[in-house]
This record gives sequence, C-alpha cells and structure tokens, in this order.
Amino acid sequence: MTTDLDIAAGVKVPATTLAREATELIRDTTSELIYHHSRRVYFFGSLRGRGRDLSFDPELLYLGAMFHDVGLNEAFHTSGRRFEVDSANEAKRFLRTHGVPEDSVRRVWTAIALHTTPGIPEFMEPEVALVTAGVEYDVLGIGYGDLSAEDREAVVALHPRPDFKNEILRAFTDGVRSKPETTFGNVKADVLEHFVPGFERGDFVRTILDSRWPE
Repeated sequence: MTTDLDIAAGVKVPATTLAREATELIRDTTSELIYHHSRRVYFFGSLRGRGRDLSFDPELLYLGAMFHDVGLNEAFHTSGRRFEVDSANEAKRFLRTHGVPEDSVRRVWTAIALHTTPGIPEFMEPEVALVTAGVEYDVLGIGYGDLSAEDREAVVALHPRPDFKNEILRAFTDGVRSKPETTFGNVKADVLEHFVPGFERGDFVRTILDSRWPE
C-alpha cells in the first residue's frame, strides 16, 4: 500500500514487496543522510524522466536509486573496488536472491556502476540514464531549473537535506579515503584532493609515459 510518505510531486514509490524490502534494508544499513539522498534521487530521477517523456520501469529506477551509495558503508572501505561497483554488486546480490530476471539485474547494476560517469548513462536505457539524472540533480544541481519550485519543495519536504553539501562530501571522503587508488580517472579524486592531506591524484599522462613499454 502506498502511503503519504511514498508520494511527492505526483511521483509514487512502487508499492511492491521488492521495493518495500529494499527500503527496509537501506534504512537499516545506511545513514539517514544516504537514505534520504537515495529517496530523493528516485523522486528527482522520476521527475526528470517525466519531463523528458521517457518510459521507464519505476521499480528498477527505485532499486538503482536506493542502492547507488551502499558502497560508501564502512563494510566496503577496504574492498579495493570503486564504491560504485560495491554498490552495484550489493544490488545484484539482493535482486538475485529475490529471483529478479537477469536483464533487470543488469540494468540496475549498470545504472549504479555508471552513476558518477557523466556523458555515458544518458545514452543508455532510461533506468540507467535516470539514476544518474537523479544523482546529478540532487548532488550537483544539474538541471535545477528543469523542475518547478513546487516539485522540488515537495520532495525536500518528504526527505530533507540539512547541510547536505557538506555532509555528502564528508560521506564521500570517508567512503574512499582508505582506497585512494580507486579514484584514478574519476570524480572522487577531486574529493580526496580537497579533504585528505597528502593525497596525490593519479596522472593519466604520467602513467602512460612511465609504463614499462620502451616507446
């Protein structure tokens, strides 16, 4: 059953067993910051999909949004993998234990794995594109004016964002500081450069020139 806590700006959280169990899992295993952010990603992604007249599976979009930052949890701090991949793998494990078809598992995995890789998801399946669109809207403010103030306020009223900019940057830093090598070539290198003294980002050109190839 959909409740008032599952509706904002005309967007409903899927009233399915899978969505409900995913919500409970994320609520129990992540911080309030990540829980509220993940829900906003679903609402904003859905609204941006509606604005683009995209046809998408709300349940798959919801699952991608809810799991997309699970890899920031302390349990993954020493995994040696990019946090996006840890997040995607957790979603895959959850979906497979619930007998979700492999094509749907693939879509959710891809949506999560690519959500910090701009320029690619927008050309893929709608669920993949809209997880990224929701993240970009909530974290970066990309397309901020594409939604009405009323819709923004409805979502934020349901899932507030107190001091969100600083809090999400702190979560990113804590999530990847112990595996700095995973930030090579991606946006999290910017985070560590700002907040971790002594961090040195990988240099793509230097990596090529210093490789063992003689020429």
